[in-house]
Amino acid sequence: MAAQAPDSVLTADGRIAGPAAVRRSAQAAQSGHHTDRKVIFASSLGTMFEWYDFYLYGSLAGIIAKQFFTGLDPTSAFIFALLSFAAGFIVRPFGALVFGRLGDMIGRKYTFLVTIVIMGLTTFLVGILPTYATLGVFAPIVLIALRMLQGLALGGEYGGAATYVAEHAPPGKRGFYTSWIQTTATVGLLLSLLVILGVRNLMSDEAFVEWGWRIPFLVSIGLLAVSVWIRLSLSESPAFQRIKAQGKVSRAPLTESFTHWKNLRLVLLALFGLVAGQAVVWYTGQFYTLFFLTNVLRVDLTTANILLAIALLIGTPFFIVFGALSDRVGRKPIIMTGLLLAVLTYFPLFHALTQAANPDLAQAQSQAEVVVTAARRDCSFGGKPVAREIDFRTSCDIAKRYLAEKSVSYTNASALGGRATVQIGDTVIAAPSGRVVGHSFDDESKAAIAAFKKEVGAALKAAGYPDKADPDKMNKPLIVGILVVLMIYVTMVYGPIAAALVELFPTRIRYTSMSLPYHAGNGWFGGMLPTVSFAMVAANGNMYHGLWYPIVIAAVTLVIGLLFFRETKDVNIYATD
Repeated sequence: MAAQAPDSVLTADGRIAGPAAVRRSAQAAQSGHHTDRKVIFASSLGTMFEWYDFYLYGSLAGIIAKQFFTGLDPTSAFIFALLSFAAGFIVRPFGALVFGRLGDMIGRKYTFLVTIVIMGLTTFLVGILPTYATLGVFAPIVLIALRMLQGLALGGEYGGAATYVAEHAPPGKRGFYTSWIQTTATVGLLLSLLVILGVRNLMSDEAFVEWGWRIPFLVSIGLLAVSVWIRLSLSESPAFQRIKAQGKVSRAPLTESFTHWKNLRLVLLALFGLVAGQAVVWYTGQFYTLFFLTNVLRVDLTTANILLAIALLIGTPFFIVFGALSDRVGRKPIIMTGLLLAVLTYFPLFHALTQAANPDLAQAQSQAEVVVTAARRDCSFGGKPVAREIDFRTSCDIAKRYLAEKSVSYTNASALGGRATVQIGDTVIAAPSGRVVGHSFDDESKAAIAAFKKEVGAALKAAGYPDKADPDKMNKPLIVGILVVLMIYVTMVYGPIAAALVELFPTRIRYTSMSLPYHAGNGWFGGMLPTVSFAMVAANGNMYHGLWYPIVIAAVTLVIGLLFFRETKDVNIYATD
């Protein structure tokens, strides 16, 4: 038997409300729940599409290197492709300043409507951009310019979406509501992987490398149309409407955010006590792992994408779990625990990943260590990761360059002088130097370098070093399990952080104030992670050396956050001062 509505209720101010008022209240509550769901769905869907656009480039970095940076040797081309990938991240804080200011002055809704249009159009243009073979040096220049426009747009998108959703959330549920926005970056990455896999399965590998890679970029024009249509149906956030009605909208949000110490202190605390560590954990768990699997462990791209996609599907719901949990226990305990776990376990987890994905490589490394012995003054490879082959003409540089191209991890030993040597187990091979004539090595140097590479390659093969990971020997369940653990760390640090950032700043300058530390942290500390980490590996030789970058930054953020960040879950986010 259905429960009957009460004839009257006692209101918050002590008055008695009759049946009609009760019905109106129930209808308003039902309408409010519907509006909340629409706000979450519309904001999350649009933001997911925007992340899809942004991360297509990262998922296709290896192919883009071949299409747009063919003027460089393969290793330099890949590193340069990562640098252009990072260019989109570098400009994100500037997008945060531009669009954050607009969002605090004219409103949340219209600002992130503009950002998604910019993102969708620039992604589509990447799909029709001529390659190096057609445009020459102008092709990578235009590509980098489009990436920077994408970064500017993304710099204005996230802060608007997170602020918009949080300002619609009822007290006690901001972590849960904003955690849906936090899923969008991962779901966007997952969507990009699924679209790429779908297109690859429809054609040969040669066709995909030649022109099929463009299709995922071209698809974005349809996603743009859907996103714009959905966002046009939204209304402005109630918090912004309130301060606008009160005449308290900031006229100079940049000045208020960054020249008043009271607020600037919060911006710096947000950056170094929350976001920097969150950023490196996020990019280690979802991007560095993909690059590590494909470029270091030599797992084929399709297999690596499938394994990562499975891990993302398993791990993504935990954004919601930790977001909702943060409404009960607080944002700080969950974020700091995630940082601590990452600092303590990255090295053993990546060692285990090597054992699971390429056991032949792990066995070869344990039985036949590779050592490069050379005079330090002759080694410049690590300092010049982007260069032509002839720029590396010393015996040390030639040896290390070749080992890097083969993704062979090595240790360094010092010598007083003489030619560099490569020791593989008990085999020692002297590396040649190169003499340059015009724009290439002379014939004698070419022959010596070719002979050296052939001899090292044969020694590596004899010692059991594989050219690529053997699919039949992979422990795929263990790989997925390790990726899921790394993904759980991501959800712990990222799930509650939108709510924490929104709660840290007053309404009148919230969009601007939270956007800058978020995008500076994720754009600079996080976005540069693949490039910096691989450059560190190139300089040091050890394939795990790049992990020190996220570990150190996460550790610094952990200490600052524990000491200075105060819990925010119970603050009044409607405060204007």
